Amino acid sequence: MASRARGPRLICILLSLLVLCGLAPAQQVPSQNLGSDALIQMLARLRTTARLLHTTAHPDDDDGSMLAYESRDQGVDTMMLTLNRGEGGQNKFGAQLSGQLGILRTLELLEADRYYGVQQRFTRVVDFGFSKTAEETFEKWGGHDPALADMVRVIRTFRPDVIVSRFQGTPRDGHGHHQAAGILSRQAFRAAADPQRFPGQIREGLLPWQVKKLYIDNVRADEDYTLCLDVGTYDPVLGMSFAQFATEGLKHQMSQGVGGWYNPPGHLYRYYRLVDSVLLAAGGKEQGFFDGIDTTLPGLASRLGAEEARAPFLRPALLHIQKLVDEAAAAFTPTDPSPAAAPLLAGLQQVRQLIAQVKTASLAEAAKSDLLTGLDSKQRQFATAANLALGLQLDASVDSPAPQSFMSFFRQERTFLMAVPGQTFTLTARLYNRGRQPITARDIELVTPPGWQVEKIKSELRRLSSNDSASVQFRLIVPADASHTRPYWRRDTPQQNVYTIDQPQYATLALPPWPVHARAVYAAGDAEGAIEASADVKFVDPAYGQSRRPLAVGPPLSLELNPPVQVVSTRSSSPVQVTAGVRNDVDGPARATLRLQAPPDWRLTPASQPVEFTADDEYRDFRFTVQAPKLREQMYTVHAALDYQGKPYTEGYDLIGRDDIGWFYHYRPAEQHISAVDVTVPPGLRVGYVMGAGDEIPAVLRQLGMRVEMLSPADLESGDLGRFHTVVLGIRAYDVRTDVRARNRRLLDYVAHGGTLLVQYNAAIGVFNEGHYTPYPATLSRERVTVEDAPVKTLDPASPIFHYPNPITARDFQGWVQERGLYFMSDWDPHFQPLLASGDPGEPPRQGGLLAARYGKGLYIYTGYAFFRQLPAGVPGAVRLFVNLVSAQASQHSVTHGTQPSAAAAEHGKR
Repeated sequence: MASRARGPRLICILLSLLVLCGLAPAQQVPSQNLGSDALIQMLARLRTTARLLHTTAHPDDDDGSMLAYESRDQGVDTMMLTLNRGEGGQNKFGAQLSGQLGILRTLELLEADRYYGVQQRFTRVVDFGFSKTAEETFEKWGGHDPALADMVRVIRTFRPDVIVSRFQGTPRDGHGHHQAAGILSRQAFRAAADPQRFPGQIREGLLPWQVKKLYIDNVRADEDYTLCLDVGTYDPVLGMSFAQFATEGLKHQMSQGVGGWYNPPGHLYRYYRLVDSVLLAAGGKEQGFFDGIDTTLPGLASRLGAEEARAPFLRPALLHIQKLVDEAAAAFTPTDPSPAAAPLLAGLQQVRQLIAQVKTASLAEAAKSDLLTGLDSKQRQFATAANLALGLQLDASVDSPAPQSFMSFFRQERTFLMAVPGQTFTLTARLYNRGRQPITARDIELVTPPGWQVEKIKSELRRLSSNDSASVQFRLIVPADASHTRPYWRRDTPQQNVYTIDQPQYATLALPPWPVHARAVYAAGDAEGAIEASADVKFVDPAYGQSRRPLAVGPPLSLELNPPVQVVSTRSSSPVQVTAGVRNDVDGPARATLRLQAPPDWRLTPASQPVEFTADDEYRDFRFTVQAPKLREQMYTVHAALDYQGKPYTEGYDLIGRDDIGWFYHYRPAEQHISAVDVTVPPGLRVGYVMGAGDEIPAVLRQLGMRVEMLSPADLESGDLGRFHTVVLGIRAYDVRTDVRARNRRLLDYVAHGGTLLVQYNAAIGVFNEGHYTPYPATLSRERVTVEDAPVKTLDPASPIFHYPNPITARDFQGWVQERGLYFMSDWDPHFQPLLASGDPGEPPRQGGLLAARYGKGLYIYTGYAFFRQLPAGVPGAVRLFVNLVSAQASQHSVTHGTQPSAAAAEHGKR
């Protein structure tokens, strides 16, 4: 559910005081995106019509250094097209996976884009996990066309001069998604110009577009390259090199584990090869991507060829616009950019007039579309540059209740966090003139979706001197059928690898737009300009202080069943406990009735429950007891619904994001899948769990009745580990927890004295191998088995691990999801015994995914098998096998207290 914005009142008051003093933390905006620094870069953009599209497979694949150089130094209008949202990857700093991870990585990439200075687009294909071949990737994606159609749509809309593909489309790219991205980029280069390809887009009004040149990335210095860029060049506006600045953006992709990346000062060369072109003179070494392409403003006229004669007004107007850009650059000074505003506003007016003339000119539709694409871009750039020169800021935020006293100001500082259908509220938009040149605020209006009622209730528009402001207050009524702010894409099952697009008008956008925007129109001298901003809600967050978030629309009551999947034993006769969480987003009290729907013959207690809230932002859990008849091993589903004001509400949302990247909403149905598993859990088994990057395995073990205790750094340092039969290290524990690395000797001592240590996969191979964390030598690798139904062979059928407390057979490896495993060991000491072998098609079986070794009196187990995906999904065989692993010694002896190493352990080496 949404994170809490309301905390203890005293904390809120203190944090509000810190905000007023300027001491509270706030989301950082790169200074290069503000003020004079931003205007310098915008002036560079106004001088060129160059457009570049960069194609990649996943978030974090991007060539950010090249993008920052082209956008911020060369002024190129730059866009990145990423095939998928990374939803099939691992999460180094949280438990979000699948759809939640896709939204998180979208937000992370958008924040990185703010540093690169680029626009962002996506296709509809899903990251289904690691793939070793392009053939497997295209098979999962339903062929080439789903992704290719979206790529062609972006090309026909953005109309770039150049495409730079991050990948080459060969096995050298590694990941099958990477290979697919390279293959599709080559195909899209030609397909976008062919009216016979994806003709539905042509019927929509999109016209074919032929990109001029296609380059591939990841070319080595000793290979045949066309172009070399030194992205290590220092830029005084950025205060660092382009590579360093791009890395600052990349660090926000924390779920990818790139927060520690660093580029030192100095040369850093990137090499590119031209692989396709429609330019006759293309070939040989080049100085830049746009060699041979006229990207000057008058060049827009040159593109028309003989058709230029039909628009005799065009070239003189473009020359005049270019002259105005030169005048703005000459008038600009970093300490007072306001003199640049007059030529910039004049340029804006000239571009507007030129757009109107082009629309009515007797030009071919293709030529007209090309011109309007370039001119629309210039219109946005002139408007942004003028606003930067004048120092204007537009703020639109939902009004807080009027404070009755100084202390009540802090109690009422926050507004509601989300608007709901049928709600009425007020919002104030304020235009600030922070520059030196006077302006006149002529109008402020709101742009809302259809059906919203908007009324101006207070207007203070006037002439603004330096640091003055103007404002308009609005009353808004949200329509009863207002759409919720949510992703425009969805998939109904984990096996669906191409998203369903619910709102085609937003197709390929990173996220749908926020529902409410403000637009202010102003006059500076005889010229007129405009500035826009999305509407926000403001609140005091207990952790971050004064905060704000874009205004969203959601359901009045949000409902979820936690967890999405619950695992129960078919051998248990105990009732199943189902917990429904309800959140109130109504601005005030709310009453509803909560009901569950279970499979036939299941008995619910109670049948329904009343739900009452006294204020918004309240959250409550409601528990139901479900008595099921004799369970068979299968998946059952329980649904929940809230009856509120005559309407049923059957879904809930999670707020995904962080303070540094912003937030968005992930919705899921209010249902719980109950996976009934024929599994035996030894009575009295005690497990200590050391959480790593985040997983849901402890919750599943508890659902089965196992006693699981989460271990803190203090427990690892001095706690009694001997009270546990087994200690489990969560995924990537050595990657993300320094205390685990520091206390590794103590963990091995625990094994030596008789305990079982179960270590799950780690991704930082160098760190793990250099740390020598295993009791005997073993080498961690990137070996993995990506096909989830790849055959698995039991190497030691007599091992107790395959017999106690559950017999493990071939059927236990059926029904696995996404992958078998990852980060297997490639080499190991003879003390280790490999227990399973599995391999992807065409590859030898990998034996390093499950290793066990006696160490002193205890047992050390390493596994790369993807239990972190299987157990939360309720996969029966994986549940049984994992229970056996944590029970590996429970049948043999009880654990002796204490953590001193035995003589046998000491003899095996002090590692």
